Amino acid sequence: MKRSLFAVALVGTALVSFEAGAQVSRAKPVQVGIAAGAALPTSDLSNGANTGFNVTGTVGLNPKMIPLGIRVDAAYNRFTLKGVSGNVAYTNVSGNLVYKFQSPTVSPYAIGGAGWCHTSASVSGGSGSANNFCWNAGGGIAMPLSGFDTFIEARYTQIQTSGTSTKFIPITFGVMF
Repeated sequence: MKRSLFAVALVGTALVSFEAGAQVSRAKPVQVGIAAGAALPTSDLSNGANTGFNVTGTVGLNPKMIPLGIRVDAAYNRFTLKGVSGNVAYTNVSGNLVYKFQSPTVSPYAIGGAGWCHTSASVSGGSGSANNFCWNAGGGIAMPLSGFDTFIEARYTQIQTSGTSTKFIPITFGVMF
C-alpha cells in the first residue's frame, strides 16, 4: 500500500514537473526590456507629492525548467511637489526574484527584491540628495507575442530613509525582447 502511494506520488510529481518545465522553457534565457507608467505616492509621500511617472530598464535571466528567474532593474521615479515649486526623484537599481505561475496564454508572476536608491529633491531655494537601501514586492502579468513579451506590473516600493521610510507604487507597462 505504501509503495503504491509512493509510486503514484512520484509519477504525479514527474508529470507536473515535466509540464511545468515544458511551459517555462518557452521564455528566452536572457531578455532585455523597457517599461514606463505612473508612480503613485503612498503614506507620507502622498501628503506632499502628486502622482508621478516611472521609466525602467530591465535585464531578465530565465533558467530553463524552473519557474524562478532573476531580474535586474534600473528605475527612475519622479513626483512634483504639492504647494511648492519643485520635485523629488528616486533613481534605483534592484536585484529581483521573479516567480512565474504557469498558464497556457498569459503568465502571472510575483516579483520582489532589494537594492540601492538615490533620492534627490529640488525646490525653489535649494536641493539635496541621499543614498539609501530600498526594497520592493509586487506582481504582474506577462503576455507573449510574436518575437517579444509585453507585461504590466505593480510594485510596492519602500525606501529606508533616516528615521522613516518613503513609499510609492509604480504601475508600469513594458516590453521584453
